[in-house]
Amino acid sequence: MLNIVCEISKFLTIVFMMLYTVKCFSIMASKDEEDRSSKLNIQIVFVFIIHFLSYLIMYLRLQSIKILVFYGIQIFVAVFYMMIFHSIYKESSRLLTNNSAFLLLIGYTMLTRLDIQLAVKQFIFATIALIVTSFIPFLIVKIKKLKDLGVVYGIFGLVFLLTVFIPGLGYESYGSRNWISIGSLSLQPMEFVKILFVFFVASMLVKANTIKDLFVNALISAAFMLILVLEKDLGAAIIFYITYVFMVYLATSRPIFLIGGMGLGALAVFLASILFKDTLFAHVMVRVQAWKDPFAFIDTGGYQVSQSLFALGTGGYTGSGLTTGKAHTIPVSESDFIFSAICEEMGVIFGLCLILVILSIFISFINVSLKCRNPFYKYIAFGFGTIYIIQSLLNLGGVTKFIPSTGVTLPLISYGVSSVFSTLIIFAIIQGICVISNREAIRNEKQKERAKQQLALESGGRIPQKRTRKSPK
Repeated sequence: MLNIVCEISKFLTIVFMMLYTVKCFSIMASKDEEDRSSKLNIQIVFVFIIHFLSYLIMYLRLQSIKILVFYGIQIFVAVFYMMIFHSIYKESSRLLTNNSAFLLLIGYTMLTRLDIQLAVKQFIFATIALIVTSFIPFLIVKIKKLKDLGVVYGIFGLVFLLTVFIPGLGYESYGSRNWISIGSLSLQPMEFVKILFVFFVASMLVKANTIKDLFVNALISAAFMLILVLEKDLGAAIIFYITYVFMVYLATSRPIFLIGGMGLGALAVFLASILFKDTLFAHVMVRVQAWKDPFAFIDTGGYQVSQSLFALGTGGYTGSGLTTGKAHTIPVSESDFIFSAICEEMGVIFGLCLILVILSIFISFINVSLKCRNPFYKYIAFGFGTIYIIQSLLNLGGVTKFIPSTGVTLPLISYGVSSVFSTLIIFAIIQGICVISNREAIRNEKQKERAKQQLALESGGRIPQKRTRKSPK
């Protein structure tokens, strides 16, 4: 009986995951406000059904009361946060809130299956982050001079990145010196500096009027990437570089910057792989070898990728079921390779739907950017959208052997205090920009309505009709 209930729950989870994914895109296509609100409410129901079924399976399999208590606390925080947030910020995007809550809950679910202690720790810090970041949209709306602080963003960003080289504070992990330790808490400065970097680039691009201005901006931006290269954190350097190139292209609309930037980046990677492959990037070359043929190095550098591929293959389309697979045998399965663990036990179909949800979030970010009239906010939203999708693609590409593993996390799903905190900050900033753009749209509509009423009064109480040109017979 237990196995029957678990199997039914597993397939229902997949069905509701597909329905949730469809809602992500149908909501964006909906023009009617009532229809959109109805779909958003249904989407929330799907979120909680998926979450409930997942924890039901784990409770039935493991018979641990801790799982039930943890589940209840998660539901309380999620419902409370969504209700309070949208009662305060009525012009914010409910779709983004639903998706961020959904990704967090999926992350908690998989971490509970792998290591409940890590799941609890992730939940505590994520809840703190939700409380702190709930004030960010208010600050984005109220502070009008954010675009004038480009120098401040640049200085603070560079200084914070350099903290990893301070003896006793920074330390190396998996070949990259990109961590700092403050007491019992470990942080990746890069996760927070990427926010400052986008603000810096956006503020400088708003003021750039000449090629010289762009050149100065490029030199300072290059300093960020040079520090990341010295940290041997190439995944972060790639994210920063691609984001910068795309933001410059958006600001200038000149294809030469996009094509030239991509070509220059490819050339830099090629030269670095030749000149520094045995010194600065020795650990990267190990990952490249593992990417080329992981099974040839399965006992050494290829073990991680091999286990990831085994997990993706053995789970199949519907997965082995939560707690019944061997997701815990994948190295760093709670962080860099959590997608492989999800696919093994929840199914490849679930994993593909998850990728589509991530894509829908990126589209939402770009939609916010397109609606912005203020170029500073437009660049910010576009920059964060680029960071989000590039980081997601680097993670997904690494675990599926599409590209060499870069060691970056899957936003809001992978375990990592600094990663979750910084991503929630990004979502909160986007929500603040969304509030600004929606309020501007409402003001414009009211102005048009007042102008129409004024014209009606001036024309004797009748609203003038547009003249149509008659076509000749």
